Amino acid sequence: MSGAVLAIVVVVVFFLALYLLQRYGDLRKQQRMVLLGTLLSWYLCFLIVFILPLDVSTTIYKQCLLDNANDHPTPVTRAESSNQTDEILSVYPTVRIPQACEEPWSYIPDGILPVFWRVVYWTSQFLTWLLLPFMQSYARAGAFSRVGKIKTALIENALYYGTYLLIFISLLIYLATHPKWQLTWRELQTIGITAANTWGLFLLVLLLGYGLVEIPRSYWLSSSNGYLQAKAYFKTAKMATEKAEAEENLADVMEEVASVHESVKYNNSLRKCVDTILTKCPSEYQEEMGRDVESSGAEQNVIPTKRSLIKLHKKVISAVQRHRQAHVQWSILLDHAFHLEDVAKSQTSPIKHFIHSFPSTNPSWIHRFIYTPAVEWYWECVFRQGFYKLLAVLLCLLSAAVVWSECTFFSTHPVLSLFAVFVQMAEKQHNYICIEMVCFVSILFLCVCVYSTVFRIRVFNYYHLVPHHQTDAYSLQFSGMLFCRLTPPLCLNFLGLIHMDSAISHQDRIQTSYTSIMGSMRLLSFISDGFYIYYPMLILLLCFATFYSLGSRCLNLLGFHQYITDDDLTSDLVDEGKELIRRERRKRQKAEDGENRRWAFRERYGGNGITGWTRGGYTEIKDHQSSPVTQSKNSVAAYTRKDVETEEQQRHLLQDNSSDEGSPSRRSTGGRYLSLSPPQTRIFDDV
Repeated sequence: MSGAVLAIVVVVVFFLALYLLQRYGDLRKQQRMVLLGTLLSWYLCFLIVFILPLDVSTTIYKQCLLDNANDHPTPVTRAESSNQTDEILSVYPTVRIPQACEEPWSYIPDGILPVFWRVVYWTSQFLTWLLLPFMQSYARAGAFSRVGKIKTALIENALYYGTYLLIFISLLIYLATHPKWQLTWRELQTIGITAANTWGLFLLVLLLGYGLVEIPRSYWLSSSNGYLQAKAYFKTAKMATEKAEAEENLADVMEEVASVHESVKYNNSLRKCVDTILTKCPSEYQEEMGRDVESSGAEQNVIPTKRSLIKLHKKVISAVQRHRQAHVQWSILLDHAFHLEDVAKSQTSPIKHFIHSFPSTNPSWIHRFIYTPAVEWYWECVFRQGFYKLLAVLLCLLSAAVVWSECTFFSTHPVLSLFAVFVQMAEKQHNYICIEMVCFVSILFLCVCVYSTVFRIRVFNYYHLVPHHQTDAYSLQFSGMLFCRLTPPLCLNFLGLIHMDSAISHQDRIQTSYTSIMGSMRLLSFISDGFYIYYPMLILLLCFATFYSLGSRCLNLLGFHQYITDDDLTSDLVDEGKELIRRERRKRQKAEDGENRRWAFRERYGGNGITGWTRGGYTEIKDHQSSPVTQSKNSVAAYTRKDVETEEQQRHLLQDNSSDEGSPSRRSTGGRYLSLSPPQTRIFDDV
């Protein structure tokens, strides 16, 4: 049974990591090495989180066996009479009959977990400190050959690796000159692990302090549809600015490419590099450049150097990726804002039936049979508000328990850490399922607070995880690096919260297999007895700073607009976003009306009476799916999404004349958004 549990967990965690990678990356068109490195880093980190509760229950069972073995060195026989029993108890007053230790349902035999943890931990550390940084530089390099990309990656990482080499040499000298320590391989491993975990703990406390407050608060505020609408308008105004900047940046870069394209003739040795750059440009710009070259005169421009072409290649890759991300995010944000406005209308409507302004022409079976318009109305207008508030209260209680335990986990007499109290109560009753559930829920909540912050943060335009397959290779690998660096110190911190790490609790207990791989932190007493105990207390200050939005206010003062309810600039952006949504709604409604009129014209005069096609033809709209315009026309049907996309690309009906020139909508069936990234045919080809 134990082997089956471990195998099931390993398989389930793999599909979880694969699902997240499919959501943020592009499995079809992304580089295979980038996908493999990111998937492996996420998978190994999630494995640590899911397997650690099993390690805790197995260790507690072994501790029970050891305690029972020490409690009765000689067997105690039962007396035949009560007098004999009283006599025996008076002779052996300290001997107690041990309780039977029940084997956990998920017990893992000896020898499996140590090997498992060694493989998982050292593989993740190799990825985060060596391979992924090199792959990041390789993916962003603008060189036109693999040798050039490798050379660029080595140069960029020279300072990075040199810093760690200098620290390592300094530690070696310190160990060699210390009179109490012997320079052994085991001690070197422990010091290296301690250094990596200390670096991770710095960042872990910052992210955890933000997530412990922001996650419960976000659910509480999300229960109000008015708050969600105002925030959606705010994001729309910001996204419109970012989209305009991305389009201007792309246009400027395309001008440079056009100039290079005209100056470098086909008999030039650099022409192959220019052709490689052209393949990364959007198709509409490629066609325009081709027409401009045919109509251009004999004007000669300065011939660029290869180094300038490498820089231009890197700029093209970044500009095109940023442009695609902005347009996909803009489409997603518009749909979200339209949905929130539909919710507001449904809340005041006497009809208990949710009506979409722009319904999908091909809904899934879930929306047809389970999540029907009536069910959707009850969820959006009745149950969601109460459910979100209840969830926010539960998450707030968990956050308070984490903050209290982080400030008191070093106290073992009495035990003040709430997680340690729960685990020890379950240990006395040999309730291993309860132990594993407490450990799993606690670690999962800590990971959600930390990982959700990793998915939300945005470091300018260099790191940003974008859903719907729009995350670039650099951001995917950067997230993998963060996960590998944050997960080990997070798990060690949790073991300290439940008093299963003897380096912090100073208890004579059997160590978990995970702690034995980490090594004894007592080699560096100033870290185990000082930094690991007192530094996590800063979470309390960070929680207060997050509660009063001090970080958001500072960013707002620096020019990075954040959503603050009592800020005048935020109110102005909300009003601007509301007007943008109204304009986009009118444009989309006109497009829907135009589609309906064209279909009616073809239905009358197109001949052949073609109806009922599901692909490549026409399909009738059901009554509960029709828009307000088509509700008054029972005989009107709509094109399938495939025909709509074709006509949109030909007539540019959904274009924004001010900022969407030449950018057709790419929304697919059922509200999913297709990736706009160019296909890659070779491993580690250009990004």
